[in-house]
Amino acid sequence: MQVVKINNSPYDANAYLVNGTILIDVGMDSSEIISELEKHIALDDLEMIFLTHCHYDHSGGAPGVARATGAKIAVHKNDASLLGNPDASASRLFGKKSPIIVPDILLSGGEKFGELEIIHTPGHTPGGICLYDPVSGILFSGDTVFQDGSFGRTDLYGGNSSQLIESIRKLTLLDVNIMYPGHGETVMNNANEQIKLSLLMASQF
Repeated sequence: MQVVKINNSPYDANAYLVNGTILIDVGMDSSEIISELEKHIALDDLEMIFLTHCHYDHSGGAPGVARATGAKIAVHKNDASLLGNPDASASRLFGKKSPIIVPDILLSGGEKFGELEIIHTPGHTPGGICLYDPVSGILFSGDTVFQDGSFGRTDLYGGNSSQLIESIRKLTLLDVNIMYPGHGETVMNNANEQIKLSLLMASQF
């Protein structure tokens, strides 16, 4: 699996170009990410945009990228209606209007797209997802878990601490070697231990 990490500012979520055809999250600025994509692919090669959840720092640039590439937008059904809500999408925190995003695909969890499996991981938002490749042991963890035992906040609209703990517990059952989180640095080996630490830390709150 080929993964290119794209991050345009400290406030932006990480976006990941996977195998030249899939984009996981888009950040806030479509023009910036389009410029980065053009360094790696022809824009019409992009087929799918997966949003790990509804928050603006992950989804704000989705409409512009979709228009420029023709890619379809996929999001979990529980977050689809929250994308345009300034509180639920947290766009108000960034002083921005929520973009109008009409997903092409509503996810439930359990779907497979090529190598990637969709895992529903609510808690940070109601429709948070992770994407997992069981062959390579690669996990795109969104804002569910991060490096060094960190985990997603639950004090925003739709957050739920007990759901987040159960979602992290679900991730501990996977064989994860490399973890690409929604923010921060990539965990390049033995990510299982990082996820177990996140579960321990989250359970203490």
